[in-house]
This record gives sequence, C-alpha cells and structure tokens, in this order.
Amino acid sequence: MESIKEIFKIGHGPSSSHTMGPCFASEEFIKRYPNATKYKCTLFGSLAMTGKGHLTDYIIRKTFSPKECEIVFNYDKVYSYHPNAMLFEAFSENRKEGEWLIFSVGGGSLKEENEDRGKSKNEIYPHKSMNEILAYCKSENLTIPEYVKRFEKDIDSYLVKVLEQMHITLNNGLSSEGYLPGRLHVKKKAKEFYQKYISNPTRESLVYAYALANSEENASGNIVVTAPTCGSCAVVPAVLLSFQKNNNVSDEKIIEALMVAGIIGNIVKTNASISGAEVGCQGEIGVACSMASAALTYLENGDNYDIEYAGEVALEHHLGMTCDPVDGMVQIPCIERNAVAAMQAYNVASYVKLAGHNHNITLDSVIQVMNETGKDMHTKYRETSTGGLAIHKRG
Repeated sequence: MESIKEIFKIGHGPSSSHTMGPCFASEEFIKRYPNATKYKCTLFGSLAMTGKGHLTDYIIRKTFSPKECEIVFNYDKVYSYHPNAMLFEAFSENRKEGEWLIFSVGGGSLKEENEDRGKSKNEIYPHKSMNEILAYCKSENLTIPEYVKRFEKDIDSYLVKVLEQMHITLNNGLSSEGYLPGRLHVKKKAKEFYQKYISNPTRESLVYAYALANSEENASGNIVVTAPTCGSCAVVPAVLLSFQKNNNVSDEKIIEALMVAGIIGNIVKTNASISGAEVGCQGEIGVACSMASAALTYLENGDNYDIEYAGEVALEHHLGMTCDPVDGMVQIPCIERNAVAAMQAYNVASYVKLAGHNHNITLDSVIQVMNETGKDMHTKYRETSTGGLAIHKRG
C-alpha cells in the first residue's frame, strides 16, 4: 500500500475528486507543456455532471491562468476505468502539442487508464488487507501506530502538520458566520452550535459543532484535510479533537490515532474506492466513520482486534449510502451527514467496547461488499445529482 499521507492531504475544498484532483492534474499538465499558448480540458462523467457545483471548471481555469484553458463538459461519455475522467490538450498556434487522459479517483489522487488501481507507484506497506496487518502485528507484537512508524519513518512530522491544519480549519469554522456560496443559501451553523455547547456543555453539541465547522469550511472552498476525502473531511477531526478537548489527551496520542485512521482509509482505498462517483457516499462518509471509529477505539485503549471490529461495524452500517448532492454542491446532505457520522463513531466505539472481539464479519469482507454494492448502484446515486435527494429537495 501507499503512504497514509495520500489519505490526509491538505488543500482547498469543496471536493477532493472534483477540486483537488483537477487542480493537481492541471499543475502536472502545465509542467509537461509549459510553452503551450492555449489549453483545453474536457470533463467526463461525474466531473461533467457536478463540475459546476464542485467548482471544477473554476479551479482548472485558475490553475492555468494567466493562460487560457477552454473547458468542455461531456455529459454522455463515461469511462469504465473511473467516472471522473479529464482529457487535457495543449496547443501552440492552433497546432496540438499533446494530450493527457487522467482520472481523479478520490481523495485528490490521480491515475492513468492503464494503471492498476490496487497498486501505487510508491509502495510503502507490504500488506494490503487488515487481516494481513493483524497477523503481522501479532507476530511482531506491534500496535497499529507502531506498525505505521515501522514502515513510514517520517510520518510523525507530516501528521503534526495535518493536526495543525485540522485545528486551524476548526477554529476558522467556529468563528465564521453568514451563508455558504451557491444558490442553495445554506446558513453556516457551526458558531451557533458551539455557543450552545458553551451554554450547556455536552459531548453531542461539541461533536456536532466541530463537524459543522470543518464541513462548512470545506463547502466554502477553504483549506481542509482530506479524511479520506473533502466531502467527508469533518468526521475524523470532529471525533479526535472533541475527544482531545474532553479528555486532555496529548497531541502525540492524537497523532497515533491519525495513524490508525490512515491505515483503515488506506486499506479501503487499496481494495475498493473512496470516490463517491464510483461507489456512492458509503465510500466517503462510510469510510470516514470507519476511520474515526477505529481511531477512537484506539484512544479508548482498544487493542488491534477492537480497532478492526470498530472499523468493520462503522462501515457495515453505511453500506448502500448514496451520493446525491443537491445542486451538485458539497452542502446538502453532505454537511449534516458529516455531523451525524461523527456522533455515530462514538456509538460504534462504545458498542465495540461492550461487545468484545467475537464477531462473524471482518473489515476486509465489508470493504469487498462495499465495493460490489457501489458498482451495482445506478449512476444517478453516484455523484451525478440526477437522482435521490438531488431531485427531491423542498422547493
């Protein structure tokens, strides 16, 4: 598997697959053809269907500026490799210099059509499944964070930056007021929720306030940390930072919890998908809840097998969740969904603590089922805004 740095990416929202990925792809194409006088980018599949709402065209034009980049939305063609396809073309005096077909596969990651989805160009971890990791850790007497540090020597310094950004995003969100961009006129609620927490401190109100703060910053196009995506970026920080505040936990311990969360996200990304356009929201919010539940279980002194069980329970009970954003924006139902999933992570950790290790379904099995379920979903429930809540909003 690749580095867990690929799970926790720092960048602008509102979408890792529709904003971050296209931005990274544009930067790479400029490096390949720096002397071109004009560029063109054709968006296919989900990138075309919800690109406007996710600011895909905006971020591409901004990245190519001051040079011109024509944006074409192709709503009809969908590549079998992945629904999020982009075809970049470079021109000089009306002569094509070159082209590049690239796919934004979730979490800001890019793949070419001939690349194996389960392999990375930079393999870090020799294991691909949770069962393999559990067996290795048992034989070597390692915790999950110790496992991560064995194969990623420099991961601590990177996760320090990740945690710092999570705090910055949280504080910005808690102090922000007004309305989110776009015609849905969604009011920001994080500050209001936090004031209610101050008046009557409860775990629930704190978790909700923290989740809303991160989600609203993402929806505003501000800087967030993917966990594993922008659309699901609020679940992990809401859980970990609320736990830290209520329990006076050190940053070092939270960073270890991030390692646990990162491994869970990495296993899913390697064996299935974290892209709503490919498997629905089960691959985004479902995986985020799985990551947060596993990390929280670690913080509550669960062992490796408790961690696996928490990740399994959380993902299992998000199976089949659709990705049907209203108006193609990461606002409705995405923001509330982050808040509810964050609270669900606490419930999962509590359940696992009571249940013990005895369970019949493994995390690896649920990941496989999630992938199969996502592939069976109709495309209108996979980030195209052509079905579900996207066409049944009030008014």
